[in-house]
Amino acid sequence: MTKKFANMKTLPPGLQFHLDSGTTTLCWCRKIARRDGAVFGFTDHDAPVSFGGTTYAAVTGFTASEVQSTLGLAVDNLTVMGALSSETLNEDDLTAGLYDNAAIEIWRVNWCSPDQRVLMRKGSLGEVKRGKTGFAAEVRGLAHALGQPVGRVYGHACDADLGDGRCTVALAPAAGTISTVTDARRFTVSGIAAYPDGWFTDGKLAFTGGANSGRAMEVKRHAASANVVCIELWQAMSELVAAGDTFAVTPGCDKQFATCKAKFANAANFRGFPYMPGNDAVLSYPAASTPLDGGSRYGN
Repeated sequence: MTKKFANMKTLPPGLQFHLDSGTTTLCWCRKIARRDGAVFGFTDHDAPVSFGGTTYAAVTGFTASEVQSTLGLAVDNLTVMGALSSETLNEDDLTAGLYDNAAIEIWRVNWCSPDQRVLMRKGSLGEVKRGKTGFAAEVRGLAHALGQPVGRVYGHACDADLGDGRCTVALAPAAGTISTVTDARRFTVSGIAAYPDGWFTDGKLAFTGGANSGRAMEVKRHAASANVVCIELWQAMSELVAAGDTFAVTPGCDKQFATCKAKFANAANFRGFPYMPGNDAVLSYPAASTPLDGGSRYGN
């Protein structure tokens, strides 16, 4: 007969017998399936573990925080952390966003007999933070999907992506070259001086040459003056940015109707609702008037 953990996990008979023995050979195994179809397995055991068609590589330093679970539809709270030491778990792939929203399974396994295992958590990776030698990723439970908007959300701002099939704007990236570098996020450039200040704010800059060739990042600020043009990215590039690196950058859009009309002449395809009444109009109501004679306005 199968038994259950305190958190209501049903255990296979073999694993329950192993736990009852008092001497266990347990490890954690984590399976990550990226959106591009690549599947990787990692374990905190000192040797690889294989089951279900996946080999879980022994990765030193791959750990997880304590799981906080609650009743109802609240999202479980869990963070996985690891060192950037595996050939399949490297800084380049993390920077490229290949692990964003990747599916993850967390197993408790008897490494001596991997058929004795139980699925502890299943969900997706949320925000991924990386450093020079390691990373930390938020694990979102299955209930997280229930809190996401389904379908269109009515609002003043446009909900299309600039240049997509609903927007229809034909994007023409501008080519430029890095002139001077402050750090991997801020630098001055040449080649785009003809564009006005702020034209590329909220756009995307893709490197076409240098150590970051093939990688892209969103533009936080584009400042243009008579003598210098500055670009600031939202996040630092994973590799060094050097003078002479080339790039292509697309204009940015703040999703407002005025910008769509004046900057892109695309008001007919604006996908927002700029004239929708706001909260003030919804919450407003006629003010009650007081009769001049002091009596009830509804009569006696």
